[in-house]
Amino acid sequence: MKRIIPFILILMSFSLVAQSPNRGKNKERIKALKIAFITERLDLNEKEAEKFWPVYNAFDDKQSKIKFEEMRKLKAQGRQDFDTMNDKEASDLLDKIIAAENKLHNYKVEFINDLKSILPAKKIMLLKSVEDDFNRRMLEEFKKRRQGRLKN
Repeated sequence: MKRIIPFILILMSFSLVAQSPNRGKNKERIKALKIAFITERLDLNEKEAEKFWPVYNAFDDKQSKIKFEEMRKLKAQGRQDFDTMNDKEASDLLDKIIAAENKLHNYKVEFINDLKSILPAKKIMLLKSVEDDFNRRMLEEFKKRRQGRLKN
C-alpha cells in the first residue's frame, strides 16, 4: 500500500503535465515527475538519493547535450545535404557522428562507474529499466492527449 499511493500520484501528475498549456513549465514538471518515479522505483533512501541525484543530473545534462544538440544537428545536416554531398563529406559526417556516439558511450561508462560508489549494483542495473518505463509512460500519455485533442 505504501508504494501504491505514490505511484497513483505520479500517474495523476502525468495527466496534469500533458494537459498543461504552458510548455515552458512542462519540462520542469516532467523532470520532477521523473525524479519521483525513479526515486520510488529504485527505492532510494535519503542517503542514496542525496548522492545519486547530483551525479544523475550531471550525466543527464551531458547526455542531453550530445543527443539533442550534437547528434540532432549532425543527422539533420546529413538529411539536408544528402543529395549534394560527395563521399568525402559523407565520410567526414559519419566520423563526427561516431565521435559523438563514442563521447556518449564514454559518459555512460563514467556515470556507471560513479554510481558504483553510491548505489548497489542491482539498483544500477534497474535504473535503465526504470528510465525506459518512465519514458514509455510519458510517451503513452502524450499520445493519448494528442489523440484527445485531435478528436475535439
